[in-house]
Amino acid sequence: MKQNTHAGGVRPGLGAVFRRAAVAEWGALFGAVKERVVRRKFAAVPLATAATVLVLLFSIVQHLPGGARFVSDIGVVKAALPLDVSLLRTPLSLYVPALDLPVWGALAQVFLVFGVAEIVLGWRLTLVVAYVCTLAGTLFARIAVALGPHHLLGFPRWVAHVRDTGPSAAVVALAVVVAFRCRAWWTGGAVVVAMVVEATLLPNLAGLEHLVAISTAVLIAVWVEVFGDYWPRVLSGVGAAASVAQGGARAVTP
Repeated sequence: MKQNTHAGGVRPGLGAVFRRAAVAEWGALFGAVKERVVRRKFAAVPLATAATVLVLLFSIVQHLPGGARFVSDIGVVKAALPLDVSLLRTPLSLYVPALDLPVWGALAQVFLVFGVAEIVLGWRLTLVVAYVCTLAGTLFARIAVALGPHHLLGFPRWVAHVRDTGPSAAVVALAVVVAFRCRAWWTGGAVVVAMVVEATLLPNLAGLEHLVAISTAVLIAVWVEVFGDYWPRVLSGVGAAASVAQGGARAVTP
């Protein structure tokens, strides 16, 4: 006799299991994002919108006559450049898309991942994660070239002249931090596994930079989890103590 899979208390169907797993993984995240977007539309994600516009703008400009030189001078990072120049260009390098990849993919990734991160993490932490993890990848490129091709994490010297730009490291890092914050462990694990597979099958600078960005993102996520509200509490306490001290000083002043 067949079991009735629809009756209460009886084994659920496979579809119901998947739905429950999806709700457990993304339910809270989806609810928060949907509520914010429905209520405020594009105003809910100003940082993601601005970042997407910048990627599109740089993509257009670098294909105009003389545009490639202009974009290179303000936003293209290479390990061969002096460190101070690379550091100055890194903030804008995040928005300069790769020349050999379709820009529409970068636009979709930036708007979706930056938008979700902005809602879940706030725009300040989103910027911190994006820039710190991008910077970590940029610094790793210099170290990898210095190590040389005979080291496991090293690269030949010609890699120092490879253009090292684009939002991919920031996108991967933000996805990991959002997954950590929302306890979407399967999603975060899938991102990590995908990047490890990419770095294994296509051993290049970008693949290893993605792994560096993930490692940095995990450190940031753990730090925020442990100490996230520590300094705000300290500053609030200092402010309250200063107010009490000022009040006491006025009270004793003749």
